[in-house]
Amino acid sequence: MDAKAKELARYLVERVRDVPHQSRLIVGIAGIPASGKTTLAKLIVDHINVILKTEIESASAERTEAIVIGLDGWHLTRAQLASLPHPQLAKDRRGAHWTFDPDSYLEFVRHLRVPLSPSGPVVEPIIAPSFDHAVKDPDPTGVEVYPWHRIVVIEGLYCFLSIGAWKEAGEMLDERWLTAVDFEKATERIIDRHVASGVAGSIEEAQWRARENDMPNGKFLLDNSLEPTRIIESVQDQSPRENDRC
Repeated sequence: MDAKAKELARYLVERVRDVPHQSRLIVGIAGIPASGKTTLAKLIVDHINVILKTEIESASAERTEAIVIGLDGWHLTRAQLASLPHPQLAKDRRGAHWTFDPDSYLEFVRHLRVPLSPSGPVVEPIIAPSFDHAVKDPDPTGVEVYPWHRIVVIEGLYCFLSIGAWKEAGEMLDERWLTAVDFEKATERIIDRHVASGVAGSIEEAQWRARENDMPNGKFLLDNSLEPTRIIESVQDQSPRENDRC
């Protein structure tokens, strides 16, 4: 996957050159659970920043960096899930599109689209949530996006879903990339990951989670997404990734 990530990083570095200086290049990476989207997104951003650091140092160019944002931060909290009409179902199906806050996600993407102004002595970042796996809830102030973050990579199942607020947010992305993987292979990966990470206490529970939640969410994603601008074939991660849940 690293070679593909380097190729995609170079593509985005070249592409951002054609983006006006007051604008950002925003990329969404979606895919079914265990398709490798989180790993790919992080690799791409790491490679972009290595390339940009080298080019900035050699050309004294304006500061430009990339940042990755996980859609997990827009999960509803456990307290919010408990207040829904069917709290047990909401708990069991956490990760389905209706257990997220798409309106807040849309507002974040809108903020990213506001033209950048010259940096003054005080630079106010755009605040985005992250997901705290220790407490199993979002951290509303987990990520800060600064004006020099001109390449923003958003990864998660629903970052360009074709319904409701998701659709409007997805249409504002410059690139919509889909990581493609066979459902059977993804199911094997997600079961292994649930057991290795402790999300499931047994292989039977992991199989149940994959069958009743993860893979139905993946099918819903594929049936209800905006057309991707690029499809990327997934390869096996080197190790289970607990944080690649979306």
